Amino acid sequence: MAKVDKVIEEIRQILRRDTRGLTIQELSNLTHVSRITVSIALAKLEGAGEINVRVIGNCKLHYLKVKKK
Repeated sequence: MAKVDKVIEEIRQILRRDTRGLTIQELSNLTHVSRITVSIALAKLEGAGEINVRVIGNCKLHYLKVKKK
């Protein structure tokens, strides 16, 4: 499994637990990888339609999409 794939799985788990929305910097601190790696992982998640992004000023908050049953 590639590094980004591991980070993607970590981010999924973090966003499942923390539903308030997290910035790239917060996710970088929690996953212990660079902001660039987190940005790449988030771009893949956003492209796959798994996360929502909310822009507040110059910050972006990332949320895991809630799957409807």
